[in-house]
Amino acid sequence: MSAVYTWLFLTGALLLIEALTAGLTTIWFAGGAVAALICTFLGGPVWLQTGIFAAVSLTLLLVTRPLVKKYMRKGMGETSLDRMIGQEVLVTEQIDNLRGTGEVQVDGQYWMARSVDNDQIIEKGEIAMIRAIQGVKLIVGKQIKDR
Repeated sequence: MSAVYTWLFLTGALLLIEALTAGLTTIWFAGGAVAALICTFLGGPVWLQTGIFAAVSLTLLLVTRPLVKKYMRKGMGETSLDRMIGQEVLVTEQIDNLRGTGEVQVDGQYWMARSVDNDQIIEKGEIAMIRAIQGVKLIVGKQIKDR
């Protein structure tokens, strides 16, 4: 009978942890604990309960986690930062990756900037194009003039 309490406690604790965390962290192990609890009610020995707990937890983790992550990402749309890529910006401080300097102005706000190419220096006053965003830095390249 003590195995029943062990699996009940473990299931409750894992579900509580899941409820208190922002992401899916322990739900798969709670499923394994429920399967082990069922095995206990059916009279299975402790070694079988433990094996079922491990097998069901691992199976749930490996099979459902990628599907859940894909589904959760589906709702994530493009952010306003992503829309900045391709936008022209004014260089307000010389961009030199080797010296660790550079700043651009975007929509009235100043951003740290680095060049796409470490060997490329972009002078103050030039127009550059945002190519990527890394953390709080804009990665820019010289504007190609096709006129």
